[in-house]
Amino acid sequence: MTQQHILQVSELTKKVRFLIESELNTVWLTGEISNFIAASSGHWYLSLKDSKSQVKCAMFKGNNRRVRITPRNGQQVLVRAKVSLYEPRGDFQLILEQMEDAGTGLLRQKFEQLKDKLALEGLFSLSHKNALPSHINCVGIVTSATGAAVKDIITVLQRRNPSISVIIYPSLVQGDNAAAQISQAIALANNRNECDVLIVGRGGGSLEDLWCFNEEAVVRAIFASALPIISAVGHEIDTTLSDYVADLRAATPSAAAELVSQDSGELLKLLQHLQQRLQHSINQKQARQHQQLLALQHRLAQVHPEQRLQLQQQRCDDLTLRLQQVITRELKRFKQQPLYLVERLQHLSPTKNIHYLQQSTQQYQQRLQAAMQHKLSTSGDKFAAVIEQLHLVSPLATLARGYSIVRDKSNQTISSSKQVQKNETINIQLNDGTIKAKVIG
Repeated sequence: MTQQHILQVSELTKKVRFLIESELNTVWLTGEISNFIAASSGHWYLSLKDSKSQVKCAMFKGNNRRVRITPRNGQQVLVRAKVSLYEPRGDFQLILEQMEDAGTGLLRQKFEQLKDKLALEGLFSLSHKNALPSHINCVGIVTSATGAAVKDIITVLQRRNPSISVIIYPSLVQGDNAAAQISQAIALANNRNECDVLIVGRGGGSLEDLWCFNEEAVVRAIFASALPIISAVGHEIDTTLSDYVADLRAATPSAAAELVSQDSGELLKLLQHLQQRLQHSINQKQARQHQQLLALQHRLAQVHPEQRLQLQQQRCDDLTLRLQQVITRELKRFKQQPLYLVERLQHLSPTKNIHYLQQSTQQYQQRLQAAMQHKLSTSGDKFAAVIEQLHLVSPLATLARGYSIVRDKSNQTISSSKQVQKNETINIQLNDGTIKAKVIG
């Protein structure tokens, strides 16, 4: 068996990062912002999530300076990002290059996707475009019958060439049903074949307001039209897919009226417009070449010092954040430690034991007093019994019954007559006192 090379963890993460970045390159995605952090270095760190998953993201300060919104947690955004891997931790992440609000961003993305799709089908090709008739006697207008656009067109036509007749094909130019009505009006104008050229448009508005002119049904209806169509949607800065597929684009509805009623000086304007379209095509070609250049630069950037510097900056930001979290946690623990010690001190305080001992001492005192009272009572009864027994054998009791005790002058008890002599003084103790007597015989 051949011995396989054993990878270090850092080698593995480096290989995985290179594979991810070289294969996926740039992606567009939408999601909700969470865990947003604006680091002191100027970089942004956040997570993008939906109902099932989330992914960590980083946006370096060179890119986030161009963001026109203020990111906040819970905000839905559309981002363009490079798929990458944060090598020190092996975390899958996105390096954000562009960010915008999801509502406008999704419409813009949908616009670009449909534009690329239709361009591949050749709907915008110059070979499919019809030239305007050299002599125009009748102009058809697909727009709102009560809008400002139709009034502007009629005013310009009457001023420049009142002989041109006008046929209005009324249609909604905003809302859910607008695209279907515009497509039907274009088809109706082709079926009737009663005008030389058709103007399709409306006044200016937001991207949402003009969106019906970006609908695929409208674009295909314009492409299928046998009548030459001039797209006159919005103002100078507004651009829709109808402008790309139409045979001619006018900056405004009034400009479209001037094109169909052109005089000798209008040829120069037409040439200028064609020059603009040519320049636009050149710009598109340059944009595609620029995207290819960026892809090559991206692959070259894998070994560029700036890439490594950004990685180190991100790692520094990550370590700084972790350090701040540790410091915050330790400070919180230090703040809680005195409370814990106070609680332990209160738990070990002698006050409770003193109170318990005082209660015990009081109980013992009560028991001792009760025992002493009982002992005294018992001893008193015993003492009284002993006194009574002693009284029974006491000589005083004998004296009380009429007996007496005879003592000599030395106070010695005389129990025999032989112990006394004649004329000797003796003491006789009676029950109620003592008398002296003299022995006479």
